[in-house]
Amino acid sequence: MILLMLLVGLIAGALSGVIGIGGGVLIVPALVYIARMGQLRAQGTSLGVMLAPVGLLAFLEYYRAGNVDVKVCLMLCVGFLIGGYFGGFWAQHIPEALLRKTFACVMVVAAVKMFISK
Repeated sequence: MILLMLLVGLIAGALSGVIGIGGGVLIVPALVYIARMGQLRAQGTSLGVMLAPVGLLAFLEYYRAGNVDVKVCLMLCVGFLIGGYFGGFWAQHIPEALLRKTFACVMVVAAVKMFISK
């Protein structure tokens, strides 16, 4: 299981660095289906993975290349911090089955929208 989770982390890190995905899209489903975690534990674990050290090196490469809007980044960070607090609180009061279905629907809608857009 240790090697499998290291592999999932490696793939998620590579995809995050290349196309900006990994946490919710890859790690949460891997934790639910491979590690057999509940939805809430998988989401909490994924959030723990996304703390500053994980994205820092990829962020620095994008920043050095001039591909980071620092003002927008800071505004998003403040919003994400506040929203993350309330979202984490509310998630504890939603049944896991509903949470998993909502998570899946959000991923499908995002995928379809991205696929059909020009």
